[in-house]
Parts: sequence; structure tokens; C-alpha cells
Amino acid sequence: MTAALRTSLWLGFFALILASWALMYLMAMDMDVDLLGRPGEMGERMRMMDPRMPMYMPMANFGPLFVMWGAMMAAMMLPTMVPTLRAYEDLMVSANGTRAGWLGVILGYFAVWLVFAALIAAVQLALLFGGVVDMLGIAKSRWFAAGLLLAVGLFQFTRTKEICHGVCHSPAMYFLGHWRTGFGGGLRMGLGLGVFCVGCCWGFMALGFAGGVMNLAWMGIATLFMVVEKLPQIGHYITKPMGFALILGAVAVAAWPQIQTLTGG
Repeated sequence: MTAALRTSLWLGFFALILASWALMYLMAMDMDVDLLGRPGEMGERMRMMDPRMPMYMPMANFGPLFVMWGAMMAAMMLPTMVPTLRAYEDLMVSANGTRAGWLGVILGYFAVWLVFAALIAAVQLALLFGGVVDMLGIAKSRWFAAGLLLAVGLFQFTRTKEICHGVCHSPAMYFLGHWRTGFGGGLRMGLGLGVFCVGCCWGFMALGFAGGVMNLAWMGIATLFMVVEKLPQIGHYITKPMGFALILGAVAVAAWPQIQTLTGG
């Protein structure tokens, strides 16, 4: 019975992740955006729309944007929880953990990311009405995109990133230092872990504005990196190289017109 419950909960967890990716795919297709975030003919018309037009536009309203970002948080961040949930399972016997506590960890963790989803949805609205991004959430200026890449790249070298990544990278140590039993205890620990995770990974969410928030290829690559970054064996070795890569990306985006001229593009 215990094994069946464990299997059912894990299957439900992965089903939620798959459902979130499916929802993101359907939303991208509905906006006429391909897997690389490139708009088709209808998508181009949507990009050019003025958010102040007297008509209902989902991407210019908080509710639909919050749903989109909430689905994105589930699709991208729940996979990174697998090492954390495995660490909790390892402590279930020795530290009186329960399946209710396991569920509490998930709920607390995702609740923090939903708060972040609300915040970044509001940021997108501000950028949209400020003329910084278009209706599809794509930066209108290469300088804004380059600045965003640079900021996130530099953040990879900060003490804040180091502290937050240390907690995400070693969740067992966090559990040992903050152990609480039952569903309420799991919820409390999940909230704490979620705060550190947001502190560690917020930049990769914000990078959606550099290439379009509906760029599923970017979402997949960012999710893969964040999963690998939290693996105990190799996580510490890729944080700073990614910072260098993002900084180089910022330079490339800023210099793109000159690169096109030199290559005859």
C-alpha cells in the first residue's frame, strides 16, 4: 500500500509537469508562435497591437498573464524539485517524515513560485505599457535584451546567488536544519526552500523577455540548466560558466548589427 501511494504521488507530480508543458504549447500555438518563439503572420499582427486599444486583449490583462506565468513556473520549476523530494524521502524514516509532509513541501515551494508569477506578470504589464516589450513579451530594443543578459550573467557571480544555490544544491542540509513534521511542517519547509529557489533562479525567468516569454526552446534549455545546476555531483561546476556564457550573449546581442555587417547578413 505504501509503495502504491508513493508511485501514485510521483506519477501525479510528473503528470502535473507534463500538463503544464502541454498548456504552454497550446498557448504558444494559439498566439501563432513557433517553438523558437518566432511569430507567424497572425503573431506578427498581435505583436504590433497597441495595448491601449479599446478591446479585450489577454496579453494586456493581468489574469491571463498570471495563468501563463503560473503554468510556466510549474513547467520549469517543478522538475528542479526532484532532488529535493528525494532528499525528503530519504529522511522520512529517520526523521519521522510523512507523505503529507512530502505534499506540504511541494505546496509550499510552488506557492512561492506562484507569488513570483504574479510579480513577473505585473512586471510584464508595466514593460508592455511602457513600450519596452511587445504584446508577445519580446523586447523591442536589443539594448534592453543585452542589459538583461548582462545582469543575469553577473548575478551568477554574486554572494546572493552562492547562498541561494547552496541551499537548492543541498536540500538535505536545509531539511536537517529546519526539520518540521507533518503537513504543516512540510509546508513551512517548502516555503523556505521556495524563497531560496526564487533567489537562485529568478534571472532565468526574467530572460524570457530577451527572446519572448513564449519561446518554448528557451524554456526547455533553461529548465535543463536549472535541473543540472541542482544536481549534487556537478551543480557547483556550471554556475559561473553559465554566467560567462550569458555575458558573452549580452555582448553578441549588443553587437549584432555590426556582426551582420561583417558577415554580409
